[in-house]
Amino acid sequence: MKYADLHVHTIFSDGTFTPEEAVRVAREKGLSCIAICDHDCVDGIGPSIEYSKKNPIEIIPGVELTAMKDRKEIHILGYFISWKEQWFKEILKKIQAERVLRINKMIEKLKRFNIEVMPDRVMNIAGGKGSVGRLHLARALVEIKAVSSIQAAFDKYIGDFKPCYVEDIDFSPKEAIEFILRAKGIPVLAHPYTIGNDSLIQEFVKYGMRGIEVFHIDHSLSISKRYEKIALENGLLVTGGSDCHGLGKGRVLLGTVRVPYSLVDKLKEAANRI
Repeated sequence: MKYADLHVHTIFSDGTFTPEEAVRVAREKGLSCIAICDHDCVDGIGPSIEYSKKNPIEIIPGVELTAMKDRKEIHILGYFISWKEQWFKEILKKIQAERVLRINKMIEKLKRFNIEVMPDRVMNIAGGKGSVGRLHLARALVEIKAVSSIQAAFDKYIGDFKPCYVEDIDFSPKEAIEFILRAKGIPVLAHPYTIGNDSLIQEFVKYGMRGIEVFHIDHSLSISKRYEKIALENGLLVTGGSDCHGLGKGRVLLGTVRVPYSLVDKLKEAANRI
């Protein structure tokens, strides 16, 4: 039986795996398919596809867009997007520039706690390309010994609504879903349990959302069953993935959440109807 991991990050957002490493580890885990879904960035897709030609594994072109709703971050996955389109890349570049400004604002807030983080340090950790995010800032805080771990950085300073958190995301879930649909992709709500408000699912369906990430590393079996039921009740596609960030979250998650390839077939069928 073939399996897929439909949520994988690379160094082009906040993962530590190069596209080549992501492909290699996926093969070692016995996967037949992975979706490259970097945050607000598609630069890792091309290298992944190229490397997969020598190390056969199917690559689904994807993206994970960051939006804001009621002071809460909402992540929307887009599968089978037309990622080579210039207009698509231009919009992502604007989002990436806003990400830099957001990180700089967090760095300014950290000064109130006598924590000095040089922006260049964070950008160097991010590799100077793709999307910079809070995980890069957390790694910088660990490097300068301001915190003992990445989790501590989020818990104490930069997690949602913590003292140095910045909400400054000028992108709504409606816009994110419409953006993905315009790119001929399938919009899917990422890790819904972390949002803590299932009532939003109905709203997002009205905007054109087509699926829910039912299986995720942060979802227990009972939680996955709950979202599978919601997906079926609303005629939504079911997806799942490990949300692997390489070693960015302390351990390699790739392949820890795997879904049957039949779910990939259903995604393809939906994409072909757009």
